[in-house]
Amino acid sequence: MEVLIIGAGIGGLTLGLMLQRAGIACRIFEAAPEIKPVGVGINVLPHASKELCELGLEQALAAVSITTRESAFFNRFGQFIYSEPAGRHAGYAWPQFSIHRGDLQAVLAQAFEERAGAERLLKGWRCTGVQQDPTGASVQFVNAEGAPLPSQRGSVVVDCEGIHSVLRKQFFPEEGAPRYSGVNMWRGVTKWKPFLSGASMTRVGWLATAKMVIYPIRDAIDGAGNQLVNWVVEIETPHHQQRDWNRAGKREDFFGRIEDWHFDWLDIPEFVRKAEMILEFPMVDQDPLPRWSFGRVTLLGDAAHPMLPRGSNGAGQAILDCRALTECLQTIPDPTEALRVYEERRLGPTANVVLANRKNPPDAILREIYLRTGDKPFDTIDAVIPREELAALSEGYKRVAGYDQQKLAGQSVRP
Repeated sequence: MEVLIIGAGIGGLTLGLMLQRAGIACRIFEAAPEIKPVGVGINVLPHASKELCELGLEQALAAVSITTRESAFFNRFGQFIYSEPAGRHAGYAWPQFSIHRGDLQAVLAQAFEERAGAERLLKGWRCTGVQQDPTGASVQFVNAEGAPLPSQRGSVVVDCEGIHSVLRKQFFPEEGAPRYSGVNMWRGVTKWKPFLSGASMTRVGWLATAKMVIYPIRDAIDGAGNQLVNWVVEIETPHHQQRDWNRAGKREDFFGRIEDWHFDWLDIPEFVRKAEMILEFPMVDQDPLPRWSFGRVTLLGDAAHPMLPRGSNGAGQAILDCRALTECLQTIPDPTEALRVYEERRLGPTANVVLANRKNPPDAILREIYLRTGDKPFDTIDAVIPREELAALSEGYKRVAGYDQQKLAGQSVRP
Protein backbone atom coordinates (compact mmCIF):
# COMPACT_ATOMS: atom_id res chain seq x y z
CA MET A 1 0.00 0.00 0.00
CA GLU A 2 1.10 3.56 -0.72
CA VAL A 3 -0.83 6.62 0.42
CA LEU A 4 -0.67 9.83 -1.60
CA ILE A 5 -1.11 12.91 0.62
CA ILE A 6 -2.12 16.17 -1.03
CA GLY A 7 -0.78 19.15 0.91
CA ALA A 8 2.18 19.61 3.28
CA GLY A 9 0.42 21.61 5.93
CA ILE A 10 0.03 20.53 9.54
CA GLY A 11 -2.44 17.77 8.69
CA GLY A 12 -0.54 16.39 5.72
CA LEU A 13 2.85 16.31 7.43
CA THR A 14 1.46 14.83 10.65
CA LEU A 15 -0.31 12.13 8.67
CA GLY A 16 2.92 11.39 6.83
CA LEU A 17 4.80 10.98 10.11
CA MET A 18 2.12 8.71 11.58
CA LEU A 19 1.97 6.55 8.48
CA GLN A 20 5.77 6.28 8.41
CA ARG A 21 5.76 5.17 12.06
CA ALA A 22 3.09 2.57 11.21
CA GLY A 23 5.16 1.19 8.33
CA ILE A 24 2.78 2.46 5.62
CA ALA A 25 4.48 4.00 2.59
CA CYS A 26 3.40 7.51 1.65
CA ARG A 27 4.38 10.52 -0.41
CA ILE A 28 3.35 14.13 0.24
CA PHE A 29 2.69 16.53 -2.65
CA GLU A 30 2.83 20.25 -1.86
CA ALA A 31 1.66 22.93 -4.30
CA ALA A 32 4.17 25.57 -3.15
CA PRO A 33 7.66 25.35 -4.68
CA GLU A 34 9.11 25.70 -1.18
CA ILE A 35 7.72 25.57 2.34
CA LYS A 36 7.91 29.07 3.81
CA PRO A 37 6.94 30.21 7.34
CA VAL A 38 3.56 31.70 6.39
CA GLY A 39 0.74 32.58 8.78
CA VAL A 40 0.96 33.63 12.39
CA GLY A 41 0.34 31.95 15.75
CA ILE A 42 -1.69 28.87 16.64
CA ASN A 43 -2.16 26.79 19.77
CA VAL A 44 -1.54 23.06 20.01
CA LEU A 45 -3.89 21.90 22.76
CA PRO A 46 -3.16 18.84 24.95
CA HIS A 47 -5.15 16.34 22.87
CA ALA A 48 -3.06 17.28 19.83
CA SER A 49 0.28 17.74 21.61
CA LYS A 50 -0.21 14.22 23.00
CA GLU A 51 -0.05 12.89 19.45
CA LEU A 52 2.96 15.03 18.50
CA CYS A 53 4.81 14.09 21.68
CA GLU A 54 4.21 10.41 20.92
CA LEU A 55 5.84 11.08 17.55
CA GLY A 56 8.96 12.16 19.46
CA LEU A 57 8.60 15.86 18.67
CA GLU A 58 8.18 17.37 22.14
CA GLN A 59 11.75 18.62 22.48
CA ALA A 60 11.82 20.13 18.98
CA LEU A 61 8.47 21.87 19.54
CA ALA A 62 9.38 23.19 22.98
CA ALA A 63 12.54 24.74 21.52
CA VAL A 64 10.62 26.95 19.06
CA SER A 65 7.42 27.71 20.96
CA ILE A 66 6.00 28.91 24.26
CA THR A 67 4.78 26.23 26.64
CA THR A 68 1.51 27.86 27.65
CA ARG A 69 0.94 28.34 31.38
CA GLU A 70 -2.59 29.73 31.55
CA SER A 71 -5.66 31.01 29.74
CA ALA A 72 -6.80 34.41 31.07
CA PHE A 73 -9.92 36.49 30.32
CA PHE A 74 -10.42 40.25 30.72
CA ASN A 75 -13.14 42.72 29.72
CA ARG A 76 -12.37 45.65 27.43
CA PHE A 77 -11.65 47.81 30.46
CA GLY A 78 -8.77 45.53 31.40
CA GLN A 79 -10.58 44.02 34.38
CA PHE A 80 -9.71 40.44 35.24
CA ILE A 81 -12.54 37.93 34.74
CA TYR A 82 -11.17 34.41 34.98
CA SER A 83 -8.06 32.32 34.47
CA GLU A 84 -7.21 28.65 34.45
CA PRO A 85 -3.91 26.79 34.07
CA ALA A 86 -3.10 25.18 30.73
CA GLY A 87 -1.44 21.96 29.64
CA ARG A 88 0.86 20.35 32.18
CA HIS A 89 0.27 23.30 34.50
CA ALA A 90 -3.36 22.13 34.65
CA GLY A 91 -2.43 18.53 35.38
CA TYR A 92 -2.44 17.17 31.83
CA ALA A 93 0.25 14.67 30.92
CA TRP A 94 1.01 16.76 27.84
CA PRO A 95 1.86 20.44 27.32
CA GLN A 96 -0.01 23.13 25.44
CA PHE A 97 2.16 24.90 22.90
CA SER A 98 1.68 28.43 21.56
CA ILE A 99 3.67 28.45 18.34
CA HIS A 100 4.13 30.21 15.02
CA ARG A 101 2.39 28.14 12.38
CA GLY A 102 5.53 28.26 10.24
CA ASP A 103 7.66 26.92 13.09
CA LEU A 104 5.29 24.00 13.64
CA GLN A 105 5.24 23.22 9.93
CA ALA A 106 9.05 23.38 9.80
CA VAL A 107 9.43 20.93 12.71
CA LEU A 108 7.01 18.51 11.04
CA ALA A 109 8.64 18.83 7.60
CA GLN A 110 12.14 18.28 8.95
CA ALA A 111 11.05 15.22 10.90
CA PHE A 112 9.27 13.76 7.88
CA GLU A 113 12.23 14.25 5.57
CA GLU A 114 14.62 12.74 8.12
CA ARG A 115 12.43 9.70 8.79
CA ALA A 116 10.77 8.99 5.44
CA GLY A 117 13.31 10.57 3.08
CA ALA A 118 13.38 14.00 1.47
CA GLU A 119 12.38 12.46 -1.88
CA ARG A 120 8.96 11.64 -0.40
CA LEU A 121 8.10 15.31 0.13
CA LEU A 122 7.55 16.72 -3.35
CA LYS A 123 7.21 20.51 -3.70
CA GLY A 124 5.74 22.41 -6.63
CA TRP A 125 3.08 19.75 -7.32
CA ARG A 126 -0.41 21.28 -7.40
CA CYS A 127 -3.33 18.86 -7.49
CA THR A 128 -5.97 19.44 -10.18
CA GLY A 129 -8.13 16.34 -9.75
CA VAL A 130 -8.33 12.63 -9.02
CA GLN A 131 -9.62 9.55 -10.79
CA GLN A 132 -9.96 6.07 -9.36
CA ASP A 133 -10.80 2.48 -10.21
CA PRO A 134 -11.21 -0.70 -8.13
CA THR A 135 -7.43 -1.11 -7.68
CA GLY A 136 -6.20 2.41 -6.98
CA ALA A 137 -6.44 6.16 -7.52
CA SER A 138 -4.54 8.50 -9.83
CA VAL A 139 -3.95 12.17 -9.05
CA GLN A 140 -3.38 14.81 -11.72
CA PHE A 141 -0.88 17.61 -11.07
CA VAL A 142 0.53 20.78 -12.60
CA ASN A 143 3.63 22.70 -11.60
CA ALA A 144 3.85 26.30 -10.34
CA GLU A 145 3.59 27.59 -13.94
CA GLY A 146 0.54 25.47 -14.69
CA ALA A 147 2.32 22.94 -16.91
CA PRO A 148 1.15 19.32 -16.53
CA LEU A 149 3.18 16.94 -14.40
CA PRO A 150 3.00 13.14 -14.58
CA SER A 151 -0.06 11.73 -12.84
CA GLN A 152 0.71 9.74 -9.69
CA ARG A 153 -0.98 6.55 -8.59
CA GLY A 154 -1.51 5.20 -5.09
CA SER A 155 -3.66 2.84 -3.10
CA VAL A 156 -5.28 5.71 -1.21
CA VAL A 157 -5.42 9.49 -1.69
CA VAL A 158 -5.87 11.84 1.28
CA ASP A 159 -6.64 15.49 0.59
CA CYS A 160 -5.03 17.76 3.21
CA GLU A 161 -5.09 20.94 1.11
CA GLY A 162 -7.05 22.94 3.65
CA ILE A 163 -9.63 25.60 2.89
CA HIS A 164 -8.84 25.71 -0.84
CA SER A 165 -9.25 21.98 -1.38
CA VAL A 166 -9.58 21.06 -5.05
CA LEU A 167 -10.87 17.57 -4.29
CA ARG A 168 -13.58 18.84 -1.94
CA LYS A 169 -14.83 20.95 -4.86
CA GLN A 170 -14.61 17.92 -7.14
CA PHE A 171 -16.82 15.85 -4.83
CA PHE A 172 -19.14 18.71 -3.80
CA PRO A 173 -19.29 21.06 -6.81
CA GLU A 174 -22.58 22.62 -5.68
CA GLU A 175 -21.51 23.34 -2.11
CA GLY A 176 -21.37 27.10 -2.56
CA ALA A 177 -19.42 29.86 -0.86
CA PRO A 178 -18.09 29.64 2.70
CA ARG A 179 -20.41 30.69 5.50
CA TYR A 180 -19.41 34.09 6.87
CA SER A 181 -19.81 34.42 10.64
CA GLY A 182 -20.35 38.18 10.61
CA VAL A 183 -16.95 38.70 12.25
CA ASN A 184 -13.83 39.97 10.53
CA MET A 185 -10.40 39.60 12.06
CA TRP A 186 -7.00 41.20 11.79
CA ARG A 187 -3.89 39.31 12.89
CA GLY A 188 -0.35 40.34 13.60
CA VAL A 189 2.83 39.72 15.57
CA THR A 190 4.74 42.19 17.73
CA LYS A 191 8.10 42.11 19.51
CA TRP A 192 7.28 42.82 23.17
CA LYS A 193 8.42 42.29 26.70
CA PRO A 194 6.78 39.34 28.51
CA PHE A 195 3.47 40.27 30.18
CA LEU A 196 1.39 38.51 32.84
CA SER A 197 3.01 35.09 33.29
CA GLY A 198 5.10 35.43 30.15
CA ALA A 199 3.24 32.37 28.82
CA SER A 200 -0.40 33.49 29.03
CA MET A 201 -3.03 33.01 26.36
CA THR A 202 -5.19 36.10 26.88
CA ARG A 203 -8.66 36.98 25.62
CA VAL A 204 -10.03 40.51 26.02
CA GLY A 205 -13.32 42.31 25.25
CA TRP A 206 -16.15 41.05 23.06
CA LEU A 207 -17.08 41.03 19.37
CA ALA A 208 -19.75 43.77 19.43
CA THR A 209 -17.05 46.32 20.28
CA ALA A 210 -13.83 44.41 19.71
CA LYS A 211 -12.27 41.23 21.01
CA MET A 212 -8.57 40.44 21.14
CA VAL A 213 -6.65 37.21 21.60
CA ILE A 214 -3.00 37.76 22.59
CA TYR A 215 -0.28 35.21 23.35
CA PRO A 216 3.51 34.85 22.89
CA ILE A 217 4.76 32.32 20.35
CA ARG A 218 8.58 32.67 20.50
CA ASP A 219 10.74 33.39 23.52
CA ALA A 220 13.96 35.40 23.89
CA ILE A 221 14.05 36.52 20.26
CA ASP A 222 16.75 39.14 20.88
CA GLY A 223 19.22 40.23 23.52
CA ALA A 224 16.65 42.55 25.12
CA GLY A 225 14.42 39.81 26.53
CA ASN A 226 11.60 40.33 24.04
CA GLN A 227 9.16 37.71 22.85
CA LEU A 228 7.33 37.43 19.55
CA VAL A 229 3.68 37.92 20.52
CA ASN A 230 0.76 36.89 18.33
CA TRP A 231 -2.45 38.94 18.44
CA VAL A 232 -5.88 38.86 16.83
CA VAL A 233 -8.55 41.59 16.69
CA GLU A 234 -12.10 40.39 15.97
CA ILE A 235 -15.00 42.77 15.23
CA GLU A 236 -18.57 42.17 14.14
CA THR A 237 -18.95 43.62 10.65
CA PRO A 238 -21.22 42.89 7.69
CA HIS A 239 -18.36 43.34 5.23
CA HIS A 240 -15.58 40.95 4.34
CA GLN A 241 -13.35 39.94 1.46
CA GLN A 242 -12.51 36.51 0.14
CA ARG A 243 -10.59 34.37 2.63
CA ASP A 244 -6.84 34.42 2.15
CA TRP A 245 -4.52 33.78 5.09
CA ASN A 246 -1.85 36.03 3.58
CA ARG A 247 -3.82 39.17 2.61
CA ALA A 248 -2.37 42.35 4.11
CA GLY A 249 -4.59 44.22 6.56
CA LYS A 250 -4.81 47.90 7.50
CA ARG A 251 -4.44 49.10 11.08
CA GLU A 252 -6.83 52.00 10.53
CA ASP A 253 -9.68 49.59 9.76
CA PHE A 254 -9.87 48.45 13.39
CA PHE A 255 -7.62 50.65 15.52
CA GLY A 256 -10.37 53.03 16.64
CA ARG A 257 -12.02 50.19 18.54
CA ILE A 258 -8.99 49.53 20.76
CA GLU A 259 -7.18 52.87 20.93
CA ASP A 260 -8.20 53.47 24.57
CA TRP A 261 -7.25 50.00 25.82
CA HIS A 262 -4.41 51.09 28.13
CA PHE A 263 -4.17 48.40 30.81
CA ASP A 264 -1.74 48.06 33.69
CA TRP A 265 -0.65 44.68 32.29
CA LEU A 266 -0.43 45.74 28.62
CA ASP A 267 -0.69 48.99 26.64
CA ILE A 268 -2.58 47.53 23.71
CA PRO A 269 -2.58 50.59 21.36
CA GLU A 270 1.20 50.89 21.62
CA PHE A 271 1.55 47.13 21.32
CA VAL A 272 -0.46 47.06 18.06
CA ARG A 273 1.37 50.10 16.63
CA LYS A 274 4.61 48.16 16.84
CA ALA A 275 3.33 45.16 14.92
CA GLU A 276 5.73 43.77 12.34
CA MET A 277 2.87 42.82 10.02
CA ILE A 278 -0.93 42.78 9.87
CA LEU A 279 -3.09 40.27 8.01
CA GLU A 280 -6.86 40.39 7.47
CA PHE A 281 -9.14 37.38 7.30
CA PRO A 282 -12.91 36.88 7.49
CA MET A 283 -14.04 34.33 10.05
CA VAL A 284 -15.69 31.71 7.85
CA ASP A 285 -16.47 28.04 7.99
CA GLN A 286 -18.52 25.47 6.08
CA ASP A 287 -21.53 23.48 7.16
CA PRO A 288 -20.55 19.90 8.08
CA LEU A 289 -20.46 17.56 5.10
CA PRO A 290 -22.54 14.36 4.88
CA ARG A 291 -19.43 12.36 3.96
CA TRP A 292 -15.68 12.71 3.35
CA SER A 293 -14.70 9.39 1.79
CA PHE A 294 -15.31 8.37 -1.82
CA GLY A 295 -13.88 4.94 -2.56
CA ARG A 296 -10.12 5.29 -2.17
CA VAL A 297 -10.14 9.07 -1.65
CA THR A 298 -10.86 10.96 1.55
CA LEU A 299 -10.59 14.43 3.11
CA LEU A 300 -8.74 15.45 6.28
CA GLY A 301 -8.40 18.58 8.41
CA ASP A 302 -9.67 21.86 7.00
CA ALA A 303 -10.41 20.17 3.67
CA ALA A 304 -12.98 18.06 5.54
CA HIS A 305 -14.21 20.38 8.31
CA PRO A 306 -13.13 24.04 8.09
CA MET A 307 -14.11 25.73 11.34
CA LEU A 308 -14.12 29.21 12.82
CA PRO A 309 -10.76 29.95 14.48
CA ARG A 310 -12.33 30.57 17.87
CA GLY A 311 -11.41 27.49 19.88
CA SER A 312 -7.68 27.25 19.09
CA ASN A 313 -8.63 23.86 17.76
CA GLY A 314 -8.45 23.66 13.96
CA ALA A 315 -4.94 22.18 13.88
CA GLY A 316 -5.82 19.92 16.79
CA GLN A 317 -8.77 18.34 15.02
CA ALA A 318 -6.63 17.73 11.93
CA ILE A 319 -4.06 15.93 14.09
CA LEU A 320 -6.79 13.78 15.63
CA ASP A 321 -7.98 12.96 12.10
CA CYS A 322 -4.45 11.75 11.33
CA ARG A 323 -4.42 9.37 14.27
CA ALA A 324 -7.82 7.90 13.39
CA LEU A 325 -6.99 7.49 9.70
CA THR A 326 -3.62 5.88 10.40
CA GLU A 327 -5.17 3.41 12.83
CA CYS A 328 -7.85 2.48 10.29
CA LEU A 329 -5.35 1.96 7.46
CA GLN A 330 -3.15 -0.07 9.80
CA THR A 331 -5.86 -2.41 11.06
CA ILE A 332 -8.37 -2.73 8.17
CA PRO A 333 -7.01 -4.52 5.06
CA ASP A 334 -9.53 -3.10 2.57
CA PRO A 335 -8.60 0.56 1.86
CA THR A 336 -12.15 1.62 1.00
CA GLU A 337 -13.46 0.10 4.22
CA ALA A 338 -10.65 1.77 6.18
CA LEU A 339 -11.63 5.17 4.79
CA ARG A 340 -15.28 4.52 5.57
CA VAL A 341 -14.53 3.64 9.19
CA TYR A 342 -12.23 6.68 9.51
CA GLU A 343 -15.09 8.87 8.32
CA GLU A 344 -17.48 7.15 10.72
CA ARG A 345 -15.14 7.83 13.65
CA ARG A 346 -14.40 11.47 12.91
CA LEU A 347 -17.37 12.94 11.01
CA GLY A 348 -19.61 13.40 14.05
CA PRO A 349 -17.01 14.71 16.53
CA THR A 350 -15.65 17.29 14.10
CA ALA A 351 -19.16 18.45 13.17
CA ASN A 352 -19.78 19.03 16.87
CA VAL A 353 -16.66 21.18 17.11
CA VAL A 354 -17.64 23.21 14.02
CA LEU A 355 -21.02 23.96 15.61
CA ALA A 356 -19.53 24.63 19.06
CA ASN A 357 -17.13 27.17 17.55
CA ARG A 358 -20.17 29.01 16.18
CA LYS A 359 -22.12 29.07 19.45
CA ASN A 360 -20.10 28.28 22.57
CA PRO A 361 -16.32 28.34 22.13
CA PRO A 362 -14.08 29.21 25.10
CA ASP A 363 -14.55 32.93 24.50
CA ALA A 364 -18.25 32.54 25.33
CA ILE A 365 -17.01 33.54 28.79
CA LEU A 366 -16.45 37.04 27.40
CA ARG A 367 -19.89 37.08 25.81
CA GLU A 368 -21.52 36.28 29.14
CA ILE A 369 -19.71 39.10 30.90
CA TYR A 370 -20.54 41.53 28.10
CA LEU A 371 -24.25 40.67 28.31
CA ARG A 372 -24.52 40.58 32.09
CA THR A 373 -22.70 43.86 32.67
CA GLY A 374 -24.19 45.73 29.72
CA ASP A 375 -20.61 46.38 28.52
CA LYS A 376 -19.75 48.38 31.64
CA PRO A 377 -17.01 48.00 34.27
CA PHE A 378 -17.92 45.85 37.26
CA ASP A 379 -17.12 46.21 40.95
CA THR A 380 -16.29 42.54 41.48
CA ILE A 381 -16.55 39.65 39.05
CA ASP A 382 -18.20 37.48 41.73
CA ALA A 383 -21.17 39.86 41.71
CA VAL A 384 -21.57 39.28 37.97
CA ILE A 385 -21.12 35.52 37.60
CA PRO A 386 -20.00 32.67 39.87
CA ARG A 387 -16.56 31.25 39.15
CA GLU A 388 -18.14 27.79 38.92
CA GLU A 389 -20.25 28.95 35.96
CA LEU A 390 -17.18 30.34 34.21
CA ALA A 391 -15.36 27.05 34.74
CA ALA A 392 -18.37 25.13 33.41
CA LEU A 393 -18.31 27.12 30.15
CA SER A 394 -14.66 26.26 29.67
CA GLU A 395 -15.03 22.59 30.59
CA GLY A 396 -18.03 22.19 28.31
CA TYR A 397 -15.99 23.19 25.27
CA LYS A 398 -13.14 20.88 26.28
CA ARG A 399 -15.53 17.94 26.35
CA VAL A 400 -16.89 18.71 22.89
CA ALA A 401 -13.40 19.27 21.46
CA GLY A 402 -12.01 16.11 23.05
CA TYR A 403 -9.42 17.44 25.47
CA ASP A 404 -11.08 17.31 28.86
CA GLN A 405 -8.66 15.70 31.31
CA GLN A 406 -10.82 12.72 32.14
CA LYS A 407 -11.11 11.64 28.52
CA LEU A 408 -7.42 12.13 27.72
CA ALA A 409 -6.30 10.35 30.89
CA GLY A 410 -8.37 7.33 29.88
CA GLN A 411 -6.74 6.98 26.46
CA SER A 412 -3.92 4.47 26.17
CA VAL A 413 -0.50 5.70 25.17
CA ARG A 414 0.83 3.89 22.15
CA PRO A 415 4.56 3.01 21.93
